[in-house]
Amino acid sequence: MKKRFLGVAVGAIAGFSILAACGEKTDVTVKDAGEVNVYSSRHYDTDLALYDDFTEKTGIKINRLESGADALIERIQNEGEYSPADVLVTVDAGRLWRAEEAGILSSVDSEVLRERLPEYLRHEDGLWFGLSKRARIIIYNKAAGKPDVLNNYADLAAPELKGKVCVRSSSNIYNISLMASLVATEGAEKAETWAKGVVDNFARKPQGNDTAQIKAVAVGECEVSIVNTYYLARYLASPEAADNELFNSIGIIFPDQGGNGTHVNISGAGVLKHAPNRENAIKFIEYLTEESAQQYFANGNNEYPAVETVEASSAVEAMGDFEESQLNVAELGINQTEAVKVFDRAGWQ
Repeated sequence: MKKRFLGVAVGAIAGFSILAACGEKTDVTVKDAGEVNVYSSRHYDTDLALYDDFTEKTGIKINRLESGADALIERIQNEGEYSPADVLVTVDAGRLWRAEEAGILSSVDSEVLRERLPEYLRHEDGLWFGLSKRARIIIYNKAAGKPDVLNNYADLAAPELKGKVCVRSSSNIYNISLMASLVATEGAEKAETWAKGVVDNFARKPQGNDTAQIKAVAVGECEVSIVNTYYLARYLASPEAADNELFNSIGIIFPDQGGNGTHVNISGAGVLKHAPNRENAIKFIEYLTEESAQQYFANGNNEYPAVETVEASSAVEAMGDFEESQLNVAELGINQTEAVKVFDRAGWQ
């Protein structure tokens, strides 16, 4: 058994040697500072700049391995105690919960992280920490006009929107997390009633990603949808006139203002149970909450900073201020299983 796991770990290290393009310096300072092995499901160029900046500031070399979140979690489980992975970085609190349930994360007691991050964006036992935020908002076709009935998530089930709503599949983690938040705040019964109402309003069978929903609303294939803010902000920030024109054809609603607040989700990270470079792993996550790193997240990928004192100047900020939900994002994982059941009962494919 040990030989099998050791073989897996060697394979992972070999993978690092191929994929670890960051922190390639070979001077004595870097060697003395050690390294940190990062498994990440984020595939953004701005993250590479973050890695380079961390190495420049600390001398700690970063080795990274990228794949889908579920694949990385399974890989870490298979590698077991021989895993070279120090940090898991992923998108969506639901996926962090999956890592938590898999038993691969370890608790971190960091005064730095407790002070910088609000309580609702981190695990109560320090198993993971939110690093950036994205809001799930409602969009509408400006040419068709804003539906009078539409202001909140609940309104997506209004009969006046019959045949006007397009959405992603219920298997999408963003929708699962939104439903999990509704289960947490409203209860499963009310959440199911809402989901059935939305299903009745579908303009088409659930399909495509958030970008597909934006384009469908822009061309009038449907009038209303739900998307993450950073997808829409890409069109505003684009140097292409056609993208700007598409953005200008879309109206934006931050739901539940004056109520529970707009649903937000996170990208986050946790230190792994068998991390061989635990101290460097903690330093890395603490670095990601520094102001300069938070600016990379916000301005490079149109996300919102997780650290409340940091102000961003990205396109997402130009979309307007809003009140966000203060629900602890851990609830998005805790209620994930029930959320999937609610979707199934409602017939949301």
